[in-house]
Amino acid sequence: MAQALEKGSVVAVIGSGAMGSGIAQVAAAAGYQVKLFDTRTDAVAKAIADINKVYGKLVEKGRMSVDDAAAAGARLHKVSDIHEVGDAALVVEAIVENLDVKRMLFADLERAVGDECILATNTSSISVTAIAAKLRRPERLVGMHFFNPVPLMALVEVISGLATSQEVADTVFATAAAWGKNPVHAKSTPGFIVNRVARPFYAEGLRLLSEQAADPATLDAVMREAGGFRMGPFELMDLIGHDVNFSVTQSVFNAYFGDPRFMPSVLQQEMVNAGFLGRKSGRGFYQYGDDAAKALPRTEAEQPRPAAVGISISLDMSNPVTAPMEQRFTAAGYTVTHREPQPGVAHSEAPGFHCNGAAIFLTDGRTATERAAADMHPNTVLYDLVLDPANATRIALACADQCSDAAYESAVGLFQAAGFAVTRLNDVPGMAVMRTVAMLANEAAEAVNQGVCSAEAVDIAMQKGVNYPRGPLAWADSVGITHIVTVLGNLAASYGEDRYRVSPLLRRKLASGANFYG
Repeated sequence: MAQALEKGSVVAVIGSGAMGSGIAQVAAAAGYQVKLFDTRTDAVAKAIADINKVYGKLVEKGRMSVDDAAAAGARLHKVSDIHEVGDAALVVEAIVENLDVKRMLFADLERAVGDECILATNTSSISVTAIAAKLRRPERLVGMHFFNPVPLMALVEVISGLATSQEVADTVFATAAAWGKNPVHAKSTPGFIVNRVARPFYAEGLRLLSEQAADPATLDAVMREAGGFRMGPFELMDLIGHDVNFSVTQSVFNAYFGDPRFMPSVLQQEMVNAGFLGRKSGRGFYQYGDDAAKALPRTEAEQPRPAAVGISISLDMSNPVTAPMEQRFTAAGYTVTHREPQPGVAHSEAPGFHCNGAAIFLTDGRTATERAAADMHPNTVLYDLVLDPANATRIALACADQCSDAAYESAVGLFQAAGFAVTRLNDVPGMAVMRTVAMLANEAAEAVNQGVCSAEAVDIAMQKGVNYPRGPLAWADSVGITHIVTVLGNLAASYGEDRYRVSPLLRRKLASGANFYG
């Protein structure tokens, strides 16, 4: 098993911008001698001064001792010539995202450093294989992709190109762990793990908005308060910047030769064309500035508490999400009565709740209208997936076009009685949280199926790199592989697009009855 580079060895960081200075800060604090280089020599001095200020603030907060801060600061060294990094055991590049510029830098570094030095690129989008291709010893170049801000974000994607030595990748993995990070291994493919698997989070949100499922503030609230995500897709895209987010999506789409799973959004293209880039321009999906009014989510008006709720259970089908919702109703004071569907009467195959004539089901990827027609039950109401049914504060509902107002309002009253703020979505396939989670799980499964990374790596990456509340594959296990595949199949049937094709790995799991974990 490869060991981390010894403490006290030299780590050179090329580039003193936000990423480079963050890497230098973490490496020095972990006990490594850091040589920081930038073509702008004044930028290096400023970066080191800023890092020492950060150490000082950590001391004030009690998160670093005075001695440790002083020692870490003493391990930061300014270098003004690339050849001064010749004694480095590891060089980490954090410069502009341009293949030719990176190749030129690494050609210079290969002449400057010893044969045992590991060369690492912090690229977020360029092929590690391509960067290494012109080197004399391409096997010693590896991707070491940190996330911004480096001192706060735990994830490091360790990316192996086709020529990368396994020993080099393992050494960098162990070194990142010694720096207090959560490293994951991945192969050099477009988007690596996070920038690939995260695409559906934005894409499905944009499609929901395009189809008028709800406004951005309402969809964001559903994703936060029901889905458990730290930010909804629209506020997150505004934070990232639509020019940046659109560019990454376009890059991944092009790199996969137009695979429709990664198709950019016309709506986001229009945002970029208009200059509505998000926070940095003062306007995106939200308005920013001192005078900007806060956009509030739409919430259904209070409805009377229904007297009773029942559940129909089909003996040959089950859904692991229904039982927690039943427990939520029980905690609200309901005695949920169970009954088997009547023989010869059309009904949904999945268990559903019943309340004052409303048939209430967890979305399976169909619209409520389509399901109502198939079940011959016009008063059909669907509810969206929630991460934590026991504690979620909001839930989204959608009703069939055929549904009566009285039946829908009874369903609203039931969920309100259980303590949920209720949001109504337009009747779109798969609703919001469910279709997003299903697509995230599908893309994660496809990354594993293609050998990009392991199931554990993709779940760690999405939790530590973009703060997802649960890894996509662990989430698929929780919802049930059967239900995830059903949702994807119904989305594909609704849209007639290859975008929603089911990963072969999910189909294998379904056929074998196995989960990703346990």
